[in-house]
Amino acid sequence: MRMLKLAASVAALGAVLLTSSAYAQDKGLVGVLMPTKTSQRWINDGDAVKSQLEAKGYTVDLQYAQDDIPNQLSQLENEITKGPKALIIASIDGTTMSDALQKANDAGVVVVAYDRLIKKTPNVDYYTTFDNFGVGVIQANSLVKGLKERFPDTKPWNVELFGGSPDDNNAFFFYDGAMSVLQPLIDDGSINIKSGQMGMDKVGTLRWLAATAQARMDNLLSANYSDGSRVDGVLSPYDGLSRGIIASLRAVGYGTDDQPWPIVTGQDAETASVKAIIAGEQYSTVFKDTRELAKATVELVDTVLSGGKPDGLDEKTYNNDVKVVPSILLTPHDVDASNYKELVVDSGYISADELK
Repeated sequence: MRMLKLAASVAALGAVLLTSSAYAQDKGLVGVLMPTKTSQRWINDGDAVKSQLEAKGYTVDLQYAQDDIPNQLSQLENEITKGPKALIIASIDGTTMSDALQKANDAGVVVVAYDRLIKKTPNVDYYTTFDNFGVGVIQANSLVKGLKERFPDTKPWNVELFGGSPDDNNAFFFYDGAMSVLQPLIDDGSINIKSGQMGMDKVGTLRWLAATAQARMDNLLSANYSDGSRVDGVLSPYDGLSRGIIASLRAVGYGTDDQPWPIVTGQDAETASVKAIIAGEQYSTVFKDTRELAKATVELVDTVLSGGKPDGLDEKTYNNDVKVVPSILLTPHDVDASNYKELVVDSGYISADELK
């Protein structure tokens, strides 16, 4: 009988130790709110952040809002009630979260804006992103490079401009970065914006929707190019928009020897657009290695929750209309037919099989 009691006691002690060990490894809950699953990019981001946080011992609640602002706000409110130690938020509209984030701040939750700045609130602690002005510069330089290559004997080049979603702070950085390169060429007559449509109030594309970009390109072609003139280039800030623009161009006969593809830029190195680059339909994209962004964000969160101070913070660039948000800025890369293999395939971001 004593032997049975001793065995039971040992088993119970083992269970307690195992349980204590399990709890010791759990660093707490981190809520991760992503905008949508309609973009491959955000799926990749969500998966990378979740897996890397879990590898460090955190419990992760990953939510997607399907580009619905009330849905994301509801997810945020619900997440706060679960008692997270940190929230990582890629916002749909970075101006709508003030009330909820006040509650997060009151509860001592660390808030990190992920690749989209959360605005008009003091209750965002950090921002992790890429050099977004630099993204626009890359896109414009690529556009000009392509125009010189494909249409060396044509000037002025007819170019149309597309911007991102006006409720996304990044869209203005992309556009301003691009215009820092393009405006001097517009001023000296090298580039002609045939439609006359310039400025984010005219060229913005709400919610980054491909269908919206395609419809606008349809209208631009009908209103400005029915006289037989040709579009030589299109500044597009995102691959999804680029594919919508390309669909519009294809519908009126572009992509033939008589009517070659315009130079179309992009961003995010989505698989479908890298395929389009290989096929000669899209000229370029901007590769932002979201694995690195996820890694930088997870390291920041872990450092802060462990009582440390993150290194390498930019404390002057991103003002959210209430304060300058300390930021980590990563480097984007230009990708075209000459280097896609080296940058996105050899790095393991996209497999060679996915591009067949």
